[in-house]
Amino acid sequence: MKKDIHNLKMNKLSWIEFDECINSIYKQCKNKNFEGVYGFPRGGLCLAVALSHSLELPLLDEPKNNSLIIDDIYDTGYTLEKIKHIKGSETHVWVSKKKPTWWNSYRYIEDNEWIIFPWECINAAKKDRDLYYKSRP
Repeated sequence: MKKDIHNLKMNKLSWIEFDECINSIYKQCKNKNFEGVYGFPRGGLCLAVALSHSLELPLLDEPKNNSLIIDDIYDTGYTLEKIKHIKGSETHVWVSKKKPTWWNSYRYIEDNEWIIFPWECINAAKKDRDLYYKSRP
């Protein structure tokens, strides 16, 4: 059954929360020997760039073995399922709408929220939400 997307609570995250998330992932990953950091376009890129700098690792243009893989949110799982098989990789998201199993999440939220990340336009959030759910199976 499809979600009633018009009843999702809008939740705006801040740049301070962004920094807290980056620091948390950094602490978990600083002693691991990743080859680089990959961020899913578009949502994972800001996080991946920040982690690439803090971990002093190259930013990758595609997910590879032994890489740190980053995305902004685990919602339906559609995006992250594609990279689950990559050997030696570790996946982190800022926000997860499902209890993490094979991926790591800084924050867990209920399924009735729509997250607006600091780099996103508040005025376009409802349109973004509608387009997102129309694009998912």
